[in-house]
Amino acid sequence: MSLTYTAGSLVAARGREWVVLPESAPDMLVLRPLGGSEDDVAAVFPAFEEVRPAEFAAPSATDLGDQRAAGLLRTALRIGFRSGAGPFRSLASIAVEPRAYQLVPLLMALRQRTVRLLISDDVGIGKTVEAGLIAKELLAQGEATRLAVLCSPSLAEQWQAELREKFGIDAELVLSSTVSRLERGLELGQSLFDKHPYTIISTDFIKSTRHREDFVRHCPDLVIVDEAHSCVAADDSAQNGTSAAANQLRYELLRRVSAQEDRHLLLLTATPHSGKESAFRNLLGLVRPELATLDLESPAGRAKLAEHFVARKRADVREYLTKEDGLADDSLAQRTAFPSDRWTKDEPYKLTPAYRALLDDAIAYARDRVTAAGEQGRREARIAWWSVIALLRSMVSSPAAATQTLKTRSESAAARTAQEADALGAPVASDSAENDRLEGMDVAPGAAETEEAGARLLELSERAAALTGPAEDAKLKALTRHLKGLIADGYHPIVFCRYIPTAEYLAAQLEGKLGKKTRIAAVTGTLSPQQRLERIEQLATGTPEDAGDPAVRRVLIATDCLSEGVNLQHHFDAVVHYDLAWNPTRHDQREGRVDRYGQKRDQIRVITMYGEDNGIDGKVLEVLFKKHRQILKDLGISVSVPDETASGVTDAVVEWLLLHGRQGSQESLFDLDGHQESFDRIEREWNSAAEREKTSRSKYAQRAIHPEEVAREVAAVRAALGGADEVRGFAVEALSDLDALVRDPRDGSGDFTAQTGGTPAGLRDALAATLGGRIVEEDREIPFRTTPAIARGEAALVRTDPAIGAIAAYVLDSALDANTPGPRPARRCGVVTTDAVKVRTTLLLVRYRFHLTLPSRTGERQLVAEDARLLAYEGVPARARWLDDAAAAALLAAGATASTHEQAAHNAISKDLAGLSDLAEHLTAYGVRLAAELDASHRRVRKANEEIVRGLKVVPQEPADVLGVYLYLPPVASAPTVSGAEA
Repeated sequence: MSLTYTAGSLVAARGREWVVLPESAPDMLVLRPLGGSEDDVAAVFPAFEEVRPAEFAAPSATDLGDQRAAGLLRTALRIGFRSGAGPFRSLASIAVEPRAYQLVPLLMALRQRTVRLLISDDVGIGKTVEAGLIAKELLAQGEATRLAVLCSPSLAEQWQAELREKFGIDAELVLSSTVSRLERGLELGQSLFDKHPYTIISTDFIKSTRHREDFVRHCPDLVIVDEAHSCVAADDSAQNGTSAAANQLRYELLRRVSAQEDRHLLLLTATPHSGKESAFRNLLGLVRPELATLDLESPAGRAKLAEHFVARKRADVREYLTKEDGLADDSLAQRTAFPSDRWTKDEPYKLTPAYRALLDDAIAYARDRVTAAGEQGRREARIAWWSVIALLRSMVSSPAAATQTLKTRSESAAARTAQEADALGAPVASDSAENDRLEGMDVAPGAAETEEAGARLLELSERAAALTGPAEDAKLKALTRHLKGLIADGYHPIVFCRYIPTAEYLAAQLEGKLGKKTRIAAVTGTLSPQQRLERIEQLATGTPEDAGDPAVRRVLIATDCLSEGVNLQHHFDAVVHYDLAWNPTRHDQREGRVDRYGQKRDQIRVITMYGEDNGIDGKVLEVLFKKHRQILKDLGISVSVPDETASGVTDAVVEWLLLHGRQGSQESLFDLDGHQESFDRIEREWNSAAEREKTSRSKYAQRAIHPEEVAREVAAVRAALGGADEVRGFAVEALSDLDALVRDPRDGSGDFTAQTGGTPAGLRDALAATLGGRIVEEDREIPFRTTPAIARGEAALVRTDPAIGAIAAYVLDSALDANTPGPRPARRCGVVTTDAVKVRTTLLLVRYRFHLTLPSRTGERQLVAEDARLLAYEGVPARARWLDDAAAAALLAAGATASTHEQAAHNAISKDLAGLSDLAEHLTAYGVRLAAELDASHRRVRKANEEIVRGLKVVPQEPADVLGVYLYLPPVASAPTVSGAEA
């Protein structure tokens, strides 16, 4: 008759020890190796394989370590935990250490039965990580079983990488380019959303009615919507027809998705208002219908909103969990490394005589064309208008863009009506803040209105082509000067252009002009999103000869296909706006690629280039950008410029230019009759939007979770899993003991490097799998950084980093196996003579296992989780006097002050090992108390969810595992005579 094993008990099978998991049945045991991960789970059938009860073996007195053995083993053990017993099931299994402020949305989510949140933290704070934390936790708890992320096509690959690399969620991309392949693998009548539980869906995919209806019918129980502001429009929206229709389509889809009350929904946006109160209300209505009509002026209304809405600026979280947040001290304070300063400068340039002549002739042609078209009818006038704007924008961008535009037919030329001409031509002039409209917008537009460009345009095209190069292109010459200055100061800049021909032209012209050690690459819309990321990675990695050379610089030439969503802060730290965008929000987006969390520089640099005599740039800078910057300076927040506002200004600029020419444009734009009233209206609307944004930031500030509550949970997590300082100390000590060459500059940063060529082969193989084979094989320096935001080939000093995990696994395995060849940093026993104790004191490293019953909406879940604790007592086991937790932890810092004779050490530790059975009662009682604390913690985090709290159980599994026994002896001369404490 086979034995029945309870969840959490130990068994021996296949030559090793295992933990029994709750999924087991009498005829089939589901087992996890002791100290192993979920990836190592196996099924064993007792009827066919020998399975017997097992006990964790006691340490051996013959395998003694030094004074650091206990600390190294404890940290190695805790780093290896992937199933912590605390209320956050996912934190032990993710490859990112969240900042304390990023736990706020998670705590808000766990207090809701159905999670509905609008996360509106500022750009660069980490909304993707906050959403990923919630998703991973809901999936781990069984509160959700399937996930869909709705995002722009250009961000889909980045979302996929973030979820896979940081949260272990392997999501399938559902794009226009992948859907045919995915559907070929479906069975008859099967939806791809049923087959693939985790999906990332581009917004262009749902434009198809068939796909949209399929998504609604088979929608997962957890949906994340990125850039959610683009899914709603203001009731009085003045957007062009194409944009408004796209927004309405997405809004209707989300309205149907959110209508199912038990579906979890996370909406992410850094700009929830976009200057329109009605758009904000529509967004709130997707979270909860009743929020759309709340009286947000009343305390009760704001309190209700606070349960579902979080919006914080960088200043709110740069220093968090401090006394200023209402805490008693700064012991848990956390500083987040955002760049503290953004150095900005507007740099003018003047056209060469030949380029001035070309531009004057182009303006004359444009004036003639608009005048003639105006006499032919409304349709012809609108076609001519958009063609002229295309011509002028390309002309001031570069000779290459001008040449292309002058030879290409205008898109609006195919229009049959004036309205259709506006729909086709508007993207030429609009630098929309909506990132789903960036794809394809960097193609040089056409100016010709017939299939064959007229002789006048061809003549202008030939003249433009002859002006390439620094001799006649003063803008290119000025850029070269600015880049040399940035490179000399150690910066790695990104140069943003409007058009593909301009970017390719700059990359070709700059090659070899910025120094032998400067690497240049161009990324434009001609590449797929995945190819863009690969090219950036190639530029960042460089050639083998570049490795470790601090003199190598990177220059990325990019169009606005990279201005939103793609994170570039690890490789670049300066931005040059080569082409002035016609909406300041686009510049914010460009700069946000490098000015965000994880940027190593405290000051990033921004250079805005503009032509002071081309008749366009100066006016756009004067009217739009200076106002935008003034609002930022006065209010401390960046307010998005509505597309219609920016378009109104640029239309006036072009009209002025056509009427007065390039020279007349040096006068004040506001002197033009008929425009003063419209500019006054624009300024009033902009100021009003700024005030609303400022008021909302204050009025709706995050108040649902008090910092004290966050601090309590952060302290509990650190007690169970350890903190950054512990991980750093462990990495330095373990690598040094394993014969790595560690270089610690002790410069205050906490960073260090290590070469692992001399370490055991097992460790080298594990590191190669996480950092890259070449890095380890060529014995390159591996940077270990205190920030979790790292580049490829680096390791973060956080417990969830794969490289740290590899080191911890080797230290733990070698400690448990005394036959491991080579150095073994940690041991399960140790004897230390130290003046840190007055009497004989023993420190125990104990591993507890708990059987958790966690009710969820999808049913009860049975889990086995682990925790490691330090316990200490004075005297001998039979008459132990137990110390508190703080005193036990303090022993880890006790250093040896005298040597201990080997035989004496063996005899002394043998007495403690022989008396372990006398400690069993106390170890069991401690486990029961720990289970009660864990139970209280689970209930506290989920206090608003009575249904979940009711069925919660945390049961300790006996006996606990004693992994380490470490004896601390006072120096013989100072040891007092204590009954029962003789060595």
